[in-house]
Amino acid sequence: MVGFEIGAVPFNSDGWGPPDSAAAGLSVPNQPSNVPFAPFSRSEKLGRIADWTRNMPNSGRPGSKQGGYHAADSAFDFSGDDSFAALADEADSSFRLVDTSAKSHHHNPNRPKFNPRWRFNPHHQRSQLPQRRDEEQEARKRDAEKERARRDRLYHANRSQMPQRRESSVFKSSVDIQPEWNMLDQIPFSTFSKLSYSVPEPEDLLICGGLEFYDRSYDRITPKNCRPLERFKNRNFFKVTTTDDPVIRRLANEDKATVFATDTILSTLMCAPRSVYSWDIVIQRVGNKLFFDKRDGSQLDLLSVHETSQEPLPDLKDDINSFHSLSVEAAYINQNFSQQVLVRDGNKVAFEETNPFANEGEEVASVAYRYRRWKLDDEMFLVSRCEVQSVADMNNQRSFLTLNALNEFDPKYSGVDWRQKLETQRGAVLATELKNNANKLAKWTTQALLAGADMMKLGYVSRVHPRDHFNHVILAVVGYKPRDFATQINLNTSNMWGIVKSIVDLCMKLKEGKYVLVKDPSKPQVRIYDVPQDAFDNDYVEEPLPEDEQVQPPVEDADGVDANATIDGVEDKDVAKEAIVA
Repeated sequence: MVGFEIGAVPFNSDGWGPPDSAAAGLSVPNQPSNVPFAPFSRSEKLGRIADWTRNMPNSGRPGSKQGGYHAADSAFDFSGDDSFAALADEADSSFRLVDTSAKSHHHNPNRPKFNPRWRFNPHHQRSQLPQRRDEEQEARKRDAEKERARRDRLYHANRSQMPQRRESSVFKSSVDIQPEWNMLDQIPFSTFSKLSYSVPEPEDLLICGGLEFYDRSYDRITPKNCRPLERFKNRNFFKVTTTDDPVIRRLANEDKATVFATDTILSTLMCAPRSVYSWDIVIQRVGNKLFFDKRDGSQLDLLSVHETSQEPLPDLKDDINSFHSLSVEAAYINQNFSQQVLVRDGNKVAFEETNPFANEGEEVASVAYRYRRWKLDDEMFLVSRCEVQSVADMNNQRSFLTLNALNEFDPKYSGVDWRQKLETQRGAVLATELKNNANKLAKWTTQALLAGADMMKLGYVSRVHPRDHFNHVILAVVGYKPRDFATQINLNTSNMWGIVKSIVDLCMKLKEGKYVLVKDPSKPQVRIYDVPQDAFDNDYVEEPLPEDEQVQPPVEDADGVDANATIDGVEDKDVAKEAIVA
């Protein structure tokens, strides 16, 4: 058996490693030959000094061509083998310390690139496997951080755009606040949402006017067999305020109620928390009675378009898609639609009194005014003039109908093309309109509930071409029961009456005089101002809005031709009065 003799190990007092034989005068017996050695420090990386696992090319094994044992074939001999140097250089080039305490790592440009063949390469299995695992984890962390940062940038970018969308010059006060006006109170909409009040069923005091029957053929209209919207030039529409109504004056003299208003004004108050645009209501306290009025040429006579939409409408006054142009267009579309869907055969349902605002022999629109009274408390009653536009025989009973029209001006603004979606996805179209015109639909539903209508018909009217605001077509007509539709749009009748009752109680505490309730153009709140008695009169020095900002409705020129009859061809005495006054 061959023994292994350990030679003497000299002591080196000057440093690491064996002493210099020449300097120390010592000799190392049995010093192994061909053993590489280099001085090193504690910070340097060490390589291998011996390898018994190598397959020696000249090993003495049976069948070897060389055969025999050679002194160079030693575990310590690396003179003829450059694999150690190659592996050492490769390890040195790829070796790096990983700081596990740090959350972020700097990019290493010398990091090797891995591909699917890496795991099958024997030269990488020993030297790069742990390093690859660490770098893959770091790469995943960096990708996750980049994705998270990208989502944050998109989120903050969208959030920053949201306030800018609602900031538009159309959001200005509906009436100019004069310096001599005294603000009495300021009510945020957040207090309205907490109110609740129940009233008993109303009673009809009087019904005036006449109604034509509804044409059921319009219920079968589809976008493929649409009908053009007609223009009614000879029928007159009346938008008379409360104190100018002779019937309300008569009821007030007979002490039938304490509070008087119209369905348009009441619906504006009841749906105030849903409103975005500014509006104003004139309140007059006369003795123990309260009258809610609207100004001549008020925005309450028009219909808002895309009021609750996130996309702002163009602010150019001459643009056909501006706020004022669309409001005028929607109002006349609504009037024309309410007359076109009737059976115009001369058969009308007459009531106790004729239209109180029409002259003898004058052709008026199909409308009936129901003067209804609600009991607010033991000593307070409210009378409102409510409108219905048609009548129909349903289940052998005569039912009242309200007729309103939604208008599409450009599918790019709503994102839904009615001609493509009304037949297959009518619910999606209605959901989009509820999002963009929540206040208008809520007011129509409220007016139908106040009038006691059995059915409310909604028409879908669109432009023939997005750039043609003169010609329109009726794409569909859908009917809803007012109470069911109110539940669908989350309209709470108890909350609506709670808002009215709170405002009435507040105004009853004021002294006699004239006041104006103004919705703030930029904040969800209303303000009450004490105004002079001659405010909003025709000879008042300060106009509510500058003339250049008012929208002129269609008026007749000197030749008797309707200058803008191509819009809808309907005359409105009160709206035309605005242009004459201005």
